[in-house]
Amino acid sequence: MILVTGATGPVGREVAHLLRGQPAVRILARDPGRVSVTGPGVETVRADYADRASLDQALRGVRAAFLVTNSVTDPDDARFVQAAREAGVRHVVKLSMLAVTESGADDLITRTQRCNEAVIRDSGLDWTFLRARTFMSNTLSWAPGIRTEGVVRALYGTSRVACVDPRDIACVAVRALTEPGRHEGRSYALSGPEAISAAEQTAQLAEVVGRPLRFVELTRGEAEERLLRRHPRPVAEALLASAERQRAGAKATVLPTVRHLMGRPARTFRDWAADHAAAFA
Repeated sequence: MILVTGATGPVGREVAHLLRGQPAVRILARDPGRVSVTGPGVETVRADYADRASLDQALRGVRAAFLVTNSVTDPDDARFVQAAREAGVRHVVKLSMLAVTESGADDLITRTQRCNEAVIRDSGLDWTFLRARTFMSNTLSWAPGIRTEGVVRALYGTSRVACVDPRDIACVAVRALTEPGRHEGRSYALSGPEAISAAEQTAQLAEVVGRPLRFVELTRGEAEERLLRRHPRPVAEALLASAERQRAGAKATVLPTVRHLMGRPARTFRDWAADHAAAFA
C-alpha cells in the first residue's frame, strides 16, 4: 500500500494519477470530494494530520507514503511521522523546497521546511526529500487577469527562476515510492531546464493562447498589498523575501536531476503552458 497526501494540489494530484496502475493506492484528504483521481486499486479516505484517530486509520497497512504539508504553524510533519512510525510505515517521500539548502534563505517558510526535514530525518523512518524549485503551476494565479484583461501583473518581471513542472516532481516521487532500496536517504534537487522570467513567461503564454498579453510590473508595495489579501503577514513577508532572492539571481541555477533520474529532459515552461492553455483561454 502506498499513501498519497496533498492529492488536491499540483504535485500530489500528479503522484496519485501516476500511481493508479499500482496494486494498492490510498489517498488521504481532508475533503475527499475534492479528489479527482479514481480507478481500480485507488481508495480515498477522510483524514486530517491533527486528528490522530483518522491518521492511524489512513496509515494502516501502508508501506510508503508521499508527504505534503503546508502549514507554518502546525506540527503536521511531526504528527504524521509519529503515526507513520507506529503504523509500521517504512519510507516517507517528502515534498520539500530547494531553498532549504541555500544559506541566504532565512524566511519563515524555508525555516519551517528545514525543521520539517529534521523531524523526518530524526524519526527513524527511511526518507527521500524532493527539494523543488518554484512550480510552473504557480502562474495559474495569473489566469483571471489574462482571461479578463489580457494582463499579467507580477513583481520583478525580469528576474529569472528555473521553475519546474509539477509533473516532473511527481515522476521522481513515483520512482522513489516504487523502487525500494534505491532512493532512501537521498535528497533530490529539482528544477526545470531553463531560467525564465515572468515577462518571458507572459510572452510564451501569449503564443499559447493565441492573443497578445501585456506584462505589468508591480511595485513592492502593490505586491505586498496583494499578498496580504490572501495570506497572514508572516507568510506574505516570507514570499516577498523569496522574490528578493530571485531578483538577486538565487533561483536561476538549472539542475540536471530530472534528466539523470528519468532519462529525459525536464519539461520546459512552454511545454507546461501548452498543456494548460485552457486555463488561460
